[in-house]
Amino acid sequence: MPSVTIYTDGSALGNPGPGGYGVVLLAPPNHRRELSGGFRLTTNNRMELMAVCVALEALRVDGCEVTVYSDSKYVVDAITQGWLFGWERKRFKDKKNPDLWIRFLAVYRRHRVRFVWVKGHNGTPGNERCDALAVAAAQGAQLAEDSGYAPSSELSD
Repeated sequence: MPSVTIYTDGSALGNPGPGGYGVVLLAPPNHRRELSGGFRLTTNNRMELMAVCVALEALRVDGCEVTVYSDSKYVVDAITQGWLFGWERKRFKDKKNPDLWIRFLAVYRRHRVRFVWVKGHNGTPGNERCDALAVAAAQGAQLAEDSGYAPSSELSD
């Protein structure tokens, strides 16, 4: 099985506000790919989760051994603590970002994924690069619409 290391980060300039995500994918022997995107109005948590979705969707073959490094306790704890699977059983009733969690689960189940929380802004090169990509994307001139963001229900997650 292919082994992949992924770093992800999300950013929102204001919460809600313009936002972006950044991804660094690393695969042996020396493959590296960077992805990013920005949105006009979104939240930090949506961008953190969007980064993971985009990263896993970028994998070209199923069954990869994946390690995802993220500074988002929201994302990492939801998965490692098993909360996400309870939310899914309850059809995400009263939970934020169900569109992205459903998107995540669809691609997550195609791979063997392990999550590792890293402290943000602490000098981890992959995380620092993702942060720079996410901030630059949020500051972009041609920002997309985050169609899943609902201001009335997402008041600053």
